[in-house]
Amino acid sequence: MKTRLALPLTAAAALLLAAFSTGSPIFLFGATLLLIIILSSFVSVWWAAGTLTVSSGLSGRTVRRGESVTLEVTIRHGGLIPIAPVLLELYATPEMPETQVRLKDAPGKTQRLTLPFHAAHVGVSCPGVKSCTVEDVFGLFSKTVAPRSGKEELLVLPLTFDVEALKFSPGDPGSEIMARATEDVSNPSDFRNYQPGDAIKKIHWKLSARKGDLMVRRYEEPVLSDALVLMDCSPPPSWGHPEAEADIRDTLLETAASVMVSQMTSDHAVRLPLMGEHPVELDKNMGTPLILENLARVDFSETDQFERVLLLETRRMRRVGATVIISARLSSRIVDVMIRMKRMGPNVRLYLVTFTPDDPLVLGMVSKLQQAEIEVSYVTPVPA
Repeated sequence: MKTRLALPLTAAAALLLAAFSTGSPIFLFGATLLLIIILSSFVSVWWAAGTLTVSSGLSGRTVRRGESVTLEVTIRHGGLIPIAPVLLELYATPEMPETQVRLKDAPGKTQRLTLPFHAAHVGVSCPGVKSCTVEDVFGLFSKTVAPRSGKEELLVLPLTFDVEALKFSPGDPGSEIMARATEDVSNPSDFRNYQPGDAIKKIHWKLSARKGDLMVRRYEEPVLSDALVLMDCSPPPSWGHPEAEADIRDTLLETAASVMVSQMTSDHAVRLPLMGEHPVELDKNMGTPLILENLARVDFSETDQFERVLLLETRRMRRVGATVIISARLSSRIVDVMIRMKRMGPNVRLYLVTFTPDDPLVLGMVSKLQQAEIEVSYVTPVPA
């Protein structure tokens, strides 16, 4: 019940008092009319709210950053008494806060609204109707109803851009070395019959004597080293503006996506562990669509400091030929761990996401990395 209801109720009570005091039918008629209006307003809101149904649909469930979708909302209700246009409260999305909108200027039992949504940032959002407020045409009564239909998920995927091909460490057994040396003499895996041209030192003399035929050792083929991509999944540094911080998150995800996609045609395996509340490890065998979807769901909820994550990942360096580090922060401890990684064998490349590449503090640490022969690339966030 609204405050403005007090005025017609007071007027109706005054008219009834005047009618009983004077016996005038005019006052009685006026009081009766006001009471009918009040009762019909209450019935119209109660009836419409009880029969209210909400249906909505997105024009697309998956889009790339920078694209737009539309949300179609249809409200239907029963009742014979007209009501005011329904007031909708929409869920907040990364692009807009919670918003209230009227469906249209004229009332009706079926009301529709088309809302455009610009996918400005990578991530998961749920545009839709949070609640509906039903009011009578006089504004005396209102009732808020939560729609029975659930929210629809909108997945905004990261864009990709061209990145330089990864350089693997000189000791990496790449495809050229594989062509020259197809066997690892330190790891015999099987035996086969002797063939002309086999080295004498490969003959297994005891097995040959048992079988009555020359047998030679077979060895495992060397395995190509991996590429390891490490992205800082902790909340990005503050730039004093939520939009700037969202742009930083977008750029981190899009840089990781670009590196993963660039390795799809490579013979090397590539892995990307994603830390946080729901950790997962991506590899190129998952395919581009699934990799992009998992990146879009990263919530940057990792609580460990990035230098600690890097330190834990050094245990993988034995089979890694190239390491890519993607971060929006750089500290002396991160620099020290990266140099340690480099000394363990793999080539190391840093993608530093920043608005201020000329920061003197950053330049000093970048110089130290370059002296250790670590590649450094700056990535500047670009709003959609």
